[in-house]
Amino acid sequence: MTATRPDPALPLDGATVRLRALTFADLPDLFDAIGHPEVFAGGWGGGPAAYRDTYEEWRSFIVDYLQWDAGNVYVICLRDQGDRIVGTSTLGDFDLANESAHIGWTAYAPEVWGTRVNAETKLLMLGAAFDNGFERVKLQADVLNARSRAAIERLGAKPEGVLRHTQRRADGTWRDTAVFSVLREEWPEVRAGLESRLAKPPVDA
Repeated sequence: MTATRPDPALPLDGATVRLRALTFADLPDLFDAIGHPEVFAGGWGGGPAAYRDTYEEWRSFIVDYLQWDAGNVYVICLRDQGDRIVGTSTLGDFDLANESAHIGWTAYAPEVWGTRVNAETKLLMLGAAFDNGFERVKLQADVLNARSRAAIERLGAKPEGVLRHTQRRADGTWRDTAVFSVLREEWPEVRAGLESRLAKPPVDA
């Protein structure tokens, strides 16, 4: 099966979350959700030094940071709360010839950390990638971001190692990146694990 980029205009619907294309009109609500120091503290966006405490500065940052045209940039909404925005994630870095993609640029409102939101979001995004013919989906995190690394491992992604000094953080220090992946042959087991987690009461997901 030849890999093709999923249609970015098509929403991805789960029981808890809806993923749809992020628009500039969504940015004020996204800022309310993720424009907090603790979101940047773990390494997202370049780390704590990348934090912007005003909407105008944060908007300028996010417009440059996300893969608006090259990737499928999603806003994550809670379906049972009128599609209230609680985060963003991107399926990007498409390498169609080698059937590889990357799920990243993910940030959630602190209120949904540890809930079923991440598991269902990744279930939907991984499903979209493999349904469109991809062989490998990469996920990664700053080695200093223990919470994100643990969340990726809980998804069932396999560790590939640590790439040293891959980019500079916002404070000028070098970031080492922990890389994980899910292969097509592993997807049925990973999907079953995520579905099992989501079948439990919400507090356990």
